[in-house]
Amino acid sequence: MTDELCTRPATELAALIRTREVSAREVLEAHLARIDRYDGQVNAIVTRDDDAARAAADDADARLAAGEAVGPLHGIPVAHKDTHQTGGMRTTWGSPLHRDTVPARDELVVARLKAAGAIRVGKTNVPEFAAGSHTFNTLFGATHNPYRHGLSAGGSSGGAAAALAAGFVPLAEGSDMGGSLRNPAAFNNVVGLRPTPGRVPSHPTAIGWSQLSVQGPMARTVSDVALGLSVLAGADPRVPISLTDPAAAFADPLPTELTGLRIAWTPDLGGRVPVDPAITEVLMAQLQVFRDLGATVDEDCPDLTGADEAFGVLRAWLFEASFGDAVRRSPDLVKDTIKWNASVGAALTGADVGRAEVAHTKLYERVVEFFTRYDVLLAPVTQVLPFPVEQEYPPSVAGVEFADSRGWMRSCPLISPPGCPARSAPGGSPPAGLPVGLQVIAAPRADRRVLEVGHAFEQATGHGLRRPVL
Repeated sequence: MTDELCTRPATELAALIRTREVSAREVLEAHLARIDRYDGQVNAIVTRDDDAARAAADDADARLAAGEAVGPLHGIPVAHKDTHQTGGMRTTWGSPLHRDTVPARDELVVARLKAAGAIRVGKTNVPEFAAGSHTFNTLFGATHNPYRHGLSAGGSSGGAAAALAAGFVPLAEGSDMGGSLRNPAAFNNVVGLRPTPGRVPSHPTAIGWSQLSVQGPMARTVSDVALGLSVLAGADPRVPISLTDPAAAFADPLPTELTGLRIAWTPDLGGRVPVDPAITEVLMAQLQVFRDLGATVDEDCPDLTGADEAFGVLRAWLFEASFGDAVRRSPDLVKDTIKWNASVGAALTGADVGRAEVAHTKLYERVVEFFTRYDVLLAPVTQVLPFPVEQEYPPSVAGVEFADSRGWMRSCPLISPPGCPARSAPGGSPPAGLPVGLQVIAAPRADRRVLEVGHAFEQATGHGLRRPVL
């Protein structure tokens, strides 16, 4: 029963705790024991405070026994991304500049999980300042893929995705600018949701009006991600782009059929990205599942002209605003890719940013029009399968060589600028047995639709039931 608790969905664990069939302390101890047993080979959890977690679990059990009202995540162990500030617990951002930083208070995404009753287990590994889709840093080393030791867990929420796959926690959270929720979910056979910007308010943040980077939930099932979103979503007056839709509705029951749904499928984002043929072959085989569920499927893709320019310019601008001072102050303690991107941002002119925003606006209008003809767009999450942890990034995909570190992962950044909600979930695996992620994309603010389509596909295929052997 102890190890079985580590494979149960968060929704089931929450129900078991509320009915007192198991205690929050029992659930916590099962997960701590599993971390002790296996994290030495995965390296997903980089900071822990077991005593504080046990005290919180005991308090949760006492409040339930006293008949107090409890939140939807009461007693559920969670791990927080090490770029998200946790009051009283070290937050390093994966950087030697912050190896001993202990914030005074939780940031909003952490505070909302805690208010819903979640129990903080620790922090998950990240690349330095969450820059890059491969999780390694000089403080803690690399996170390994639970499906095959020695391969990348993706990033930047790679520690979170690996922790979920390995059964260390049933629920986690991450962030996504150019794929940091989606990429590691695909590499680890779990579910990651990039919500519509403003759906999950981010606070504190340096640039509150930016819509490029978002925070969102990760889990092993779509229902668990929906439960997480129901806690994390909702307006906050300090966040100018936060959406006001009621959050609780995201946890409503999800459908298992898709009758009448109009689906577009693109194997390469309209010819804009090379994709490993093994990934394309796996995902092409899934299209019949959607037809069997009642949907129509056509090959099509929105015109993504301007997406590269908008993402590249706005990302560089954010890097300069966020990391420029650190680069100038301590260049030897910042990795080269961050220094390069910050330098690109520093060289931008107002005209450069203006042109990018014009392209950004036109892109948004075209994408919104596309979704008047289709309900969702299906695409690969990643262009490559998990690669060796010693590589910083793959230099080529399907015979196409890249000039910089971003070429291998453009399948996600192309979707970020128009503000579409996008979910990565298990999409099968090639003969090599490594996970492949299917990206389900919908019109801006149609987050519920992404969850509905993902849940129906998940129930029909069972791809997410496959777990790694540790």
